[in-house]
Amino acid sequence: MNGAGSGRGRKIVLWRHGQTAWNLERRFQGTTDIELTEAGVEQARRAARLLAALKPDAVVASDLRRAAATAGELAAVTGLPVAHDSALRETYAGEWQGLTHEEIVARYGEQYAAWKRGEPVRRGGGELETEVADRAAPVVLGHADKLPDGGILVVVSHGGTIRTTIGRLLGLESHHWEGLGGLTNCCWSVLGEGARGWRLLEHNAGTLPEPVLGDDT
Repeated sequence: MNGAGSGRGRKIVLWRHGQTAWNLERRFQGTTDIELTEAGVEQARRAARLLAALKPDAVVASDLRRAAATAGELAAVTGLPVAHDSALRETYAGEWQGLTHEEIVARYGEQYAAWKRGEPVRRGGGELETEVADRAAPVVLGHADKLPDGGILVVVSHGGTIRTTIGRLLGLESHHWEGLGGLTNCCWSVLGEGARGWRLLEHNAGTLPEPVLGDDT
């Protein structure tokens, strides 16, 4: 699934939400609806000013509050409406949700190690990464298809969902998706339309390198 090849010159900016308290605690959020911290709101405002300079044509976001609030900052600057879609939510991870990184490793060490090796794992009894891509990538492509030639879509989502969506749109086998590093809060990756499909133009852009805090570490 790459949805490109027509040479229309479109771009997709996949933007991770701002900081939450659970990010700072290295606590797995998944589909838990956690709000941005004050610092997270400021991150979103700063990044929104940068992204607005790209003159995006459309914005679509996860309906979880941390992503919706981040998208709202871009809407405030650009005047664009935001389409919200639950298919862009973070990976559901069942019993892992709410646990810190250390607790996950202590209680689910084998499962965690298998996931890091690129094996298909239902973390905490939740979704497979391929299932996340199955729900998210078609939504992204559907909105991209509506863009004008040379148009830009901003997708506001979550670290794990963005990584799996990028992997799917690039046509990578799922066991290679771990090769894409995690995104720092409020940083983004850019896919551009090439003659043979989508290409990764930028990854984890937006700031000087910072530690990645979140579900996708």
